[in-house]
Amino acid sequence: MELPLRKELFWDVNINNLDMNLHKRLIIERVFSLGNLKEFRTIMEYYGRQTVREEIKNVGYLDPKTFQFAVSYLRIPKKEMKCYILKQSRQQHWI
Repeated sequence: MELPLRKELFWDVNINNLDMNLHKRLIIERVFSLGNLKEFRTIMEYYGRQTVREEIKNVGYLDPKTFQFAVSYLRIPKKEMKCYILKQSRQQHWI
């Protein structure tokens, strides 16, 4: 990995095998969910707003806070987010 990101963000993968372009969705998702402001700025600068926007739209799951931040910051309609579509299609049990 070339970018200065904490190894702790990728505890479940071999960080030496991460390719910045091949695994950009994983990298962007982890930084959005668990990264700090410096790491967030780093990926925004490295990938660019449009690439980050397109990749975050295709993430299968984001916690509610990260989801809301992504939608607001990147100005993405909720219905374009894969994680929102998947959540809506799941049948919920009693509330």
